[in-house]
Amino acid sequence: MDASFVNIAIVVVYLAAMLAFGWWGKSRTKNNSDFLVAGRRLGPFLYTGTMAAVVLGGASTVGGVGLGYKFGISGMWLVVAIGAGVLLLSLLFASTIQKLKIYTVSQMLSLRYGSHATQTSGIVMLAYTLMLCATSTGAYATIFVVLFGWDRALAIAIGGAIVLVYSTIGGMWSITLADQVQFVIKTVGIFVLMLPFTLNAAGGLEGIRARVDASFFQVDGIGLQTIITYFVVYTLGLLIGQDIWQRVFTAKTPTVARWGGATAGIYCILYGAAGALIGLGARVALPDIDVKALGKDVVYAEVATNLLPIGIGGLVLAAAVAAMMSTASGALIAAATVARADVLPFVASWFGKNINTDDTDNPEHDVRANRMWVLGLGVVAIVIAIVTKDVVAALTIAYDILVGGLLVAILGGLIWKRGTGAAAAASMAVGSVITLGTMIILEINAEVPLDGIYANEPIYYGLLASAVVYIAVSLLTAPTDPAVMANWRRRVAGGAAEDEQVPVLTH
Repeated sequence: MDASFVNIAIVVVYLAAMLAFGWWGKSRTKNNSDFLVAGRRLGPFLYTGTMAAVVLGGASTVGGVGLGYKFGISGMWLVVAIGAGVLLLSLLFASTIQKLKIYTVSQMLSLRYGSHATQTSGIVMLAYTLMLCATSTGAYATIFVVLFGWDRALAIAIGGAIVLVYSTIGGMWSITLADQVQFVIKTVGIFVLMLPFTLNAAGGLEGIRARVDASFFQVDGIGLQTIITYFVVYTLGLLIGQDIWQRVFTAKTPTVARWGGATAGIYCILYGAAGALIGLGARVALPDIDVKALGKDVVYAEVATNLLPIGIGGLVLAAAVAAMMSTASGALIAAATVARADVLPFVASWFGKNINTDDTDNPEHDVRANRMWVLGLGVVAIVIAIVTKDVVAALTIAYDILVGGLLVAILGGLIWKRGTGAAAAASMAVGSVITLGTMIILEINAEVPLDGIYANEPIYYGLLASAVVYIAVSLLTAPTDPAVMANWRRRVAGGAAEDEQVPVLTH
């Protein structure tokens, strides 16, 4: 039987299963909590799987193997930085976040500071999650182009539609089941199939060591500056991303959030090491791949089609699609949650209108409204992925502002009691302006297009300015209203009811 036919058949069966998960999730979705956070009922197994799935996307899977091919062992640092972010979030903050019984990062800021000004964070978070969804949508389409021979736009449209259907119909319950299957497929594909087959084809570690330069076994071969960048961008970004926090909200208990997440973080680190080893093995087994002309991301597909037996290659390609779809679906529901819960009320308030997005009297109507937001923003993400050739640049801008502008206010609220709402708002404004301004200046003066956008300095300057302003303004302004802090302490202690989601704000 033709290998390509078998590979296509396996991927098609996987895609059909994704649609089936949507209908399964629909049967478990009765209210807002079910749709957005899986009823806050995930135990250790489901929680660990869905957390690992959402953070290990195409960059971690396909990109990680490509980095291993190009740099050797040090290609693992991208995914290690992601795993470190999951570990830190889980061990330091996840149990507190889970106890709050909220839906968004912006709601945490409002609850902690009692200020309308912090709601501007929702706009930044919406841009970040929407661009993350568009990036992932465009990424898995590259697999479809190679596998089915489709035009890029058609591949994006069909792949995006599949994610859109199961996410819209069943919400977080469908996404959780899909993530669980994707987690299993990725684990088998990377650890059980690709790693042993590739190492065997390359003659084992000793055979590889004898045929590559010693720099490929140096842990800092990719460059210290690059490693630092990975930790600054990805580790810090994961601490405050809505797509990650929304998974924390699904945990059944604080203990599940902490230790289930820590397990996922350790898994990510092992995943990164495995991907780098696969890429390193492919460097020896498939030395003629022209990564300069084709890009390093082709290495994954080359390994799947040239080093693995018939059928197994299809499972590995399905693992790549799984990685990208899990990130896309997670970002999509995060974008819809932020848009409806944070951005819509904030924008409406400027026109003197008060919008309550929780229809607790009619849960069915509330779920329908959430579905419409997922559907609408999903279509927007697909269009962005189709018409924009470099959505990575837009995602980088959103990521930089997310970290440079919002990190200090969010983490400051979690760890420093003296932090105030005025300080949080000022630090977010200053950090975002400095980050974006530095990026613009560097881009204007850059000799190569996009060098300014991809530079590290914007985040560094933004973080520094944000931290200085946050501390200074906190010390110069009156402490947060005692009533607000009392409510915050009660929520952190786990004293929130499920129907008590959004705090009352003061101007």
